[in-house]
Amino acid sequence: MATITKIEVHIKTPADKFYDIFKNNITHLLESSSDHYKSIEVVEGDGKSVGSVRLWNFVLGTPMVAKERIKAIDDENKPITFCIFEGDINEHYSTFDLSIQVCKEGDGSLVKWALEFDKANEEVAHPTHFMDLFEKITKEMDAHLLKA
Repeated sequence: MATITKIEVHIKTPADKFYDIFKNNITHLLESSSDHYKSIEVVEGDGKSVGSVRLWNFVLGTPMVAKERIKAIDDENKPITFCIFEGDINEHYSTFDLSIQVCKEGDGSLVKWALEFDKANEEVAHPTHFMDLFEKITKEMDAHLLKA
């Protein structure tokens, strides 16, 4: 049975602008979070629509590779859902579905991350380190966009 873990991050960037980065300009992560993300390559589709597949090279303690498919996009409510289906993450988690939703909040936004996962076995740790990464990249992207 899948487990869901969530975090919320308050940022100063307007919701439309932050959402646009994750929908249409994800390679900006290479600039704002270069310590973590080394490359993002579109391997199927346009990289911006449902069904598109992207290959991520990133560092989370050690170098990792992940292939993700965009599962759902809702421009009105601003959630995007991805599933990781190939790579290092799948050695530890049989299901790894991630969603980000960006909500308007005053002059800024509330970024909601949700991770639905199934551990490959009981010895696998809860993916707290991934949630910490998502919080960190949210804050780094916020700072990057506010400087631009």
